[in-house]
Amino acid sequence: MTCFYCRGDMRESVTVYTVQLETCLVVIRNVPCFECAQCGEVEISDETMRSLERIVDTCKKLVQEVAVVDYRMAA
Repeated sequence: MTCFYCRGDMRESVTVYTVQLETCLVVIRNVPCFECAQCGEVEISDETMRSLERIVDTCKKLVQEVAVVDYRMAA
C-alpha cells in the first residue's frame, strides 16, 4: 500500500482518534491504522471507522465531559 500524498510506503500502526462532540470530548487510543513511513499520513480502514462510530455513539449516551477509551477493549 502506498501513501496517497507522497507515495511512501504505508505500514501497520496505531493512532489516537479524537472527536469533539457538543457535550463531551472522546479520545480513543490504540486505533489500528496504516501510517506512511515517509510523511506520517494516517489512514483508517472502513471497518475500523465503523467501529469508531459505534464507540462514539455509545460515549454520546454515557459521558458528560471527557471519555478516554482503549480501542482494543471497546471494538
